[in-house]
Amino acid sequence: MARDRRLPFLRRAPFREGLVDVDGARISEAMDELRTRGRATWHDRLHRVRTAAGLAVQAGLAAALAYVVSHRLLKNPQPVFAPISAVGTLAASVGQRFRRTVELIVGVAIGVLLGDGLIYVLGTGAWQLGLVVTVAILLSIFAGASVAVVIQAAATAVLIVTLSPSTKNLEVPRFIDAAIGGGVALLVSAILLPLNPLRVINRAARPALDLLSDQLDACAEALRGRDRNAAQRALLRLRENKAELAALSEAIEGAKETVTISPARWHRRSELAHYADAAEPIDRAMRNSGTLTRRSVTLIEDEEPIPEPMPDAIAHLAESVRLLRHEFAVGEEPQRARERSLRAVSEAGRAYAEGVGFSGSVVIAQVRTTASDLLVASGIEQEEANRLVRQAFGEREQRTGGTTPQSPAPRAPTAPPVG
Repeated sequence: MARDRRLPFLRRAPFREGLVDVDGARISEAMDELRTRGRATWHDRLHRVRTAAGLAVQAGLAAALAYVVSHRLLKNPQPVFAPISAVGTLAASVGQRFRRTVELIVGVAIGVLLGDGLIYVLGTGAWQLGLVVTVAILLSIFAGASVAVVIQAAATAVLIVTLSPSTKNLEVPRFIDAAIGGGVALLVSAILLPLNPLRVINRAARPALDLLSDQLDACAEALRGRDRNAAQRALLRLRENKAELAALSEAIEGAKETVTISPARWHRRSELAHYADAAEPIDRAMRNSGTLTRRSVTLIEDEEPIPEPMPDAIAHLAESVRLLRHEFAVGEEPQRARERSLRAVSEAGRAYAEGVGFSGSVVIAQVRTTASDLLVASGIEQEEANRLVRQAFGEREQRTGGTTPQSPAPRAPTAPPVG
């Protein structure tokens, strides 16, 4: 008889009629998850490429122009530092380019002075290099300089010490090239090729808002199916929001810088102000949604009642986030997003009237709080948003002649950070 050489987990008795292929189901589920993750990863990479395309073109143009200015106009035979400075300025955190240019020049000046002075006294060599770098860093820190200045001072000191024996008169061209590179970078980003600040923000906002809407939808489905694991997965994904929120915050800072220094983008100031005001309430909505999802996990674990309108309310919140993103992107007044947020509150009021447990009451409170955050993000003042939420939540009481729910409506607590 031929020996069965298959792996142990494949050497199973033939499946009998009426039995479930448990291993097959698990393998199929794992493969589906891998395929989904692969598509998401590929999509995320393409999104990052599209987001960085404008910066890449700016950096390429700035490097070329810095080279031409240093080599052709100033007759520098080795214009290395000018393109490097230009790219380094543009590669700085968006929204800090002007500051980065100043830091670049200051750091180079410190490095040149220290490197040239110590070489004149001590000569060149390994221990002289180590001493110059140490002194440059300590002096920069003592002066209260930023990390960028410290790095530039140390790097310039290294260049001066290592290249001075073979390249004479390096100090002045290095300083000039730093100024040329930083200046050209600002010229490109402000005048020649300024990015559309709203487009930059829209691209940065999409991952954060998609994360929020997708996990709210997942939470709603988990409540409908009383699927504790699905709710837990949504919670864990919501907790991983630092990258998305940081990208949005950085994009807003970059857009502010663009509309400040670029005359071609000055007309975008009012639109940008709306986006800038929306960043903080979106962050709060993310944190409050995390509390909502965490309490949903507990609600399922404790087998509390889940009225049908409760998951519907959370699904309306998810749709409100999607509408907010769309209406921001096309420049429309976010009326539909506001309406959907208030519908979520109304459904939450219906769920509360039908009866909920302790965790359920917290979920209802967080629906109200998140809806208020989204209303503020859409441009409504906080006091007015709170009034609209109270009105939407109390509509059922008004229709039923003032019937009071089983217990007082919980006051929406201040949600701690998701963590």
